[in-house]
Amino acid sequence: MVDLKNVELVFGLDIGTRNVVGTVGYKDEDGFHVVGIYSKEHDSRAMLDGQIHDIGRVAKVIKVVKEELESQLGVELKETCIAAAGRVLRTIETRVSQRFSEESVVTGEDIHTLDLLGVDEAGKILKEENDTNYKFYCVGYSVVKYFLNGEIFTNLEGHKAEEISEDIIATFLPEDVVDGLYSAVEMAGLTVANLTLEPIAAINVAIPEAFRMLNIALVDIGAGTSDICITRDGSIIAYGMIPCAGDEMTEILVQHYLCTFAEAEKMKLQSSTEKEVTYTDIMMTTHTVPSEEVWELLTPQINKMAKLISDKIIELNGDKSVSACFVVGGGGKVHGFTGILSEELGVVKERVALRGEEVLGAVDFGGMDDKKDPLVVTPIGICLNYYDARNNFIMVHFNGEMMKLYDNDHLTVVDAAIQAGYDTDQLFPRRGKHITFKVNGRERFARGEAGESAIITINDSPANINSPLTPNCHIVVTPSTEGASAKYTLDMLEEYGKSTMTFMVNGSPIPVPKYVEVNGALESGSYEVKDGDVIEFRGYYTVSQLAKFMDVELDDGYAILVNNRPADENTLVYENFSVEWELATSYGAYEATYEEVPDKFKGEIHVTCNGEEVTLRGRDSYMFVDIFDAIGFNVNERKGTTVACILNGENAQYTSELNEGDELKVYWVA
Repeated sequence: MVDLKNVELVFGLDIGTRNVVGTVGYKDEDGFHVVGIYSKEHDSRAMLDGQIHDIGRVAKVIKVVKEELESQLGVELKETCIAAAGRVLRTIETRVSQRFSEESVVTGEDIHTLDLLGVDEAGKILKEENDTNYKFYCVGYSVVKYFLNGEIFTNLEGHKAEEISEDIIATFLPEDVVDGLYSAVEMAGLTVANLTLEPIAAINVAIPEAFRMLNIALVDIGAGTSDICITRDGSIIAYGMIPCAGDEMTEILVQHYLCTFAEAEKMKLQSSTEKEVTYTDIMMTTHTVPSEEVWELLTPQINKMAKLISDKIIELNGDKSVSACFVVGGGGKVHGFTGILSEELGVVKERVALRGEEVLGAVDFGGMDDKKDPLVVTPIGICLNYYDARNNFIMVHFNGEMMKLYDNDHLTVVDAAIQAGYDTDQLFPRRGKHITFKVNGRERFARGEAGESAIITINDSPANINSPLTPNCHIVVTPSTEGASAKYTLDMLEEYGKSTMTFMVNGSPIPVPKYVEVNGALESGSYEVKDGDVIEFRGYYTVSQLAKFMDVELDDGYAILVNNRPADENTLVYENFSVEWELATSYGAYEATYEEVPDKFKGEIHVTCNGEEVTLRGRDSYMFVDIFDAIGFNVNERKGTTVACILNGENAQYTSELNEGDELKVYWVA
């Protein structure tokens, strides 16, 4: 006997319309070993057509099954595998590709990534085609074919490739179907380890991979739904279902024999193995009837169900019948069903058969061989699917939406957000809008203020974007906020206040701040910079502006000299210029002297400016700024952001001294 505490047990639940079947087992090199099976019927119509209608009642049945198996095995069962069925099943087939930047060896992770791309693409297609109010969730997928550099390959792993592709079928059910299953399981004190689709689970047992080269249909007939899948060329090529199954037949017996649903269910099952059926009606009277009478009552419904299933199979198979059909599930055990289905499919009756004990031969039931029955094919398949899917995907809830993630052992909140299509910018603090502007011809920008980080919880506990995820966890993200837009004033500029000029006014050095010009207009330090502004720290004052800075009121009574030359209030003065102003009455004598000494201004020099010869005359000495008047260069025209002053190939100041033969260049710089 194996010590169950030393093996990894898997607990599978087949949550059906009529009953819940729990199976516990483990897998080793010899195959799958069943160590416990327990079935419990619903005590009311808590499920219809494979969908949970009363979560609380279904949860109670699941809990009974769980506790009974725990009692049998002496172990605690914490998580379970489940399968979904439903009335509104959608399948999407698509092809996806992944191209590598260079030829690479294909890894298992590459293949899983390709699968995720396929599921994602199928989801997008379904979203575009969805003409219902249902929100769909992917409950399973099958790869039809793999392609390596465009050629069909059975297994891509380990091969070198430039491009890998796959044809994939993804199966979707309404989210409320899946949510109902999860809620019932969680209410019973369990977590979901794996979710699959019922026909996927059934096919793992009923149709070995070697058989899938053939064109075969598998029909899993339960109480509320009949789930169908089709194989061909080694792959599952289609899924489907019809909302017609065993319960419709049971209802006929209820109405005819005036008995309870449970009593009619027993009659239906007994009639397939016994010659006579005994039942008790609602008047508490016991009756015995021939099984043939039950068959006759059920024949019209059997014919109807066989026709619906046959039509669906042919539709899924490209409007043609299959080569064979395997039937599993309790509903398929009704007398005569497989024969009628073979007629509808146009397939010889030997090729339409129940699959039960013969397909479970590789499964060790540990002395419970009486359990080998079509009823347990799907429950066993649910367990086996766990081994195919485990460590590959986990289920999580992101902002209320259920999703499946490929589990690489280090999944975080960010991974879930990306898979959910969440705007990852809303995970991080967002700065307010920035502004860009120019200062003295150079680009600058000011950043907006930082916002608040996103508020993240996992299972109601504080978390962050790097918090690890666990199966079935509930992630809630409240988006980050955006900070205030950038607010920047002129006096915040480094150049402001530090950038000064000095003038010699009446013989004394006077330091002054440079004026700031924004988009051609003078602005104060409190001016709020706007996006796109062009800012210039002006390298000159007018005489009037200088006087205003010094709190001197100039009027017509003042005589003004700039660099010893007559000037007025609008004359421009640059760094280190000398400025003199005196009342005219006190300046008259000096002015007369100025006129009486013509030799003071008899100097003349010849220079070259912008390639042309220029003569400067009338002064004893000259500065670079004197060239402006000589060539008619107006610095107020603002044809650029600044004036380039080049003297003998070097940058010059306005006050740089000029000499005979100097070469000058003057031009606007953008």
